[in-house]
Amino acid sequence: MKVKLVYFAWVRERIDKPEEDLDLPDSVVTAGDLLQHLKTLGDGYEAALQYPEVIRVAVNQEHVDHDEPIAGAREIGIFPPMTGG
Repeated sequence: MKVKLVYFAWVRERIDKPEEDLDLPDSVVTAGDLLQHLKTLGDGYEAALQYPEVIRVAVNQEHVDHDEPIAGAREIGIFPPMTGG
C-alpha cells in the first residue's frame, strides 16, 4: 500500500522531512504497526518515535487510536501530543 505521510512539530524535526510517500509492507495494518515500521527506517525515525505511546496519528485528517486500521488511507499525519486551547 502506498501512502502519503505528513510529519508535524518535533517529529518532523527529528525525521528531518515534512512529508513523504511510502510503500508499506502488507504487515502494516494499524496505526501502531505503522509507527513500529517507521522506527526501522533510520536513526531519525527511531528518535522521533522512541515513545510511540505519546505519538498521535490522524488518518485522512481524523485522529485515530493506534489499534485502528489504516487501509484506504490517502494521508496519515504523525505528530506529538498537543496542548493549548
